[in-house]
Amino acid sequence: MTTAFPVQLKSEFPDIDLENIDELLAQLTPEEIDELNGDFDPDNALLPPSERMKDQTKKQPTGKFDRKKLLDFLEKKAREEKDWEQFKPFIKELRGKVYKKKEEPKPVEDPEIETEWDEILKQASEEELVDLAAVLGFHGMLNQTQYYASWEGKEIEAGGGFRGVAKAADLLPLPMEPPNPTDVEDSLKKIKANDQKLKHLNLNNIKNISNERLIEFSEALTTNTHLETLEMANVKMTDGVAKKLAEGLRGNKTLKTLNVESNFLSGEVIVDILKAINVHKSVIELRVVNQKPAVLGNKVEMQIAKLIEENGVILRFGITFEYPDARIRVDYKLQENNDALRKKRVGDKDGE
Repeated sequence: MTTAFPVQLKSEFPDIDLENIDELLAQLTPEEIDELNGDFDPDNALLPPSERMKDQTKKQPTGKFDRKKLLDFLEKKAREEKDWEQFKPFIKELRGKVYKKKEEPKPVEDPEIETEWDEILKQASEEELVDLAAVLGFHGMLNQTQYYASWEGKEIEAGGGFRGVAKAADLLPLPMEPPNPTDVEDSLKKIKANDQKLKHLNLNNIKNISNERLIEFSEALTTNTHLETLEMANVKMTDGVAKKLAEGLRGNKTLKTLNVESNFLSGEVIVDILKAINVHKSVIELRVVNQKPAVLGNKVEMQIAKLIEENGVILRFGITFEYPDARIRVDYKLQENNDALRKKRVGDKDGE
């Protein structure tokens, strides 16, 4: 008898006395008890599986449970029993509708309409057709040379027409750039003597300047108070010379523009130059692009961006960044400095 039976019985028959339930069950036959046990809900998850499943075993136990004996019995029985017969033979059947590809409708061809121009176009030469295509603006049928040749009435090589050879225009030779006329020795004497007339020194592209001369120019910046622009692009400057240049910039307060493009400077030396510029913050334009080590690295670029953010005077900075973070930070600071200078200039004009 299940434990849920008294509760179920009490709900269905409230007048029954549950204290005498044992006496009532004792009067039932085994068949009646089986019938009572069969009245349960197999989908009731609150009952354990042993109480939701009907016991179908009629045989009384013959002894204690022996697992090995049971497995041997099942294996022996499985070997002795014959396979179940196939009551229904296999027949290949196709179910559902058979797929048939839809026939696409054939496109209706437009009837050819004869015009008065058909005969003229058939008799036209290829050169005339090229001219007509140029007039009508069919650029996809012609290259640039054929198009302009048709407009200007010029002939194209190899017979012209659509298959004519389009020859490129000859390049215009440009004269070689003249060598830098700057007198190195005279300029060195003037910068050392702090000549007040020397405000712009251009040493760009002078190949025969030795490192010793470049170091002398760099050291002379410490005592010079009149030079405003120094250009030293493409002079084979190395890190040793650039370090001396940085030392000279620490003592200079008048230099406004510095150009050291197209040399052999490393990222660490560029950082040293920026640190030297930030001492007096007089330089408003610095150009260091196109050095031998093309890649500066993330660490160097972040240091350069930080130094530029600490400088509120610099307006133009020529360099190539690899990482967008440093480039955006530097661009934002340069724009901020230019805006501040513009506001100051506008304010001075209003004050006048």
